[in-house]
Amino acid sequence: MKVVDHEPHWWYLFEEAGNLFLDVNCSHGFLGYSYLIQLDMDESSRYREQGHGFVDQLAQAIQYTAPILQGSQSPYKDRDLSQSRRKHVMAAVAAWRAGGGERP
Repeated sequence: MKVVDHEPHWWYLFEEAGNLFLDVNCSHGFLGYSYLIQLDMDESSRYREQGHGFVDQLAQAIQYTAPILQGSQSPYKDRDLSQSRRKHVMAAVAAWRAGGGERP
């Protein structure tokens, strides 16, 4: 897994074996959390066409729909991979930072 794009203090986009993963730093008042999803085929295609701006919009949609809150109707609610992929994400960010942390 490696960082392929990011927006400081907001999100990281990762690639692993051709798959894209988005880790969004969400905040709802006193509650802050990281939410990781694997981009589906449509989202991956839109990223390749629209780039950074598309990921900004997707991150905003995840933030706005509050997928971890009880009763949330978020379309991202059942897509959270944060627990199962956390070690991969942390290792990728550490390697990216060690390499200078510049926008890829």
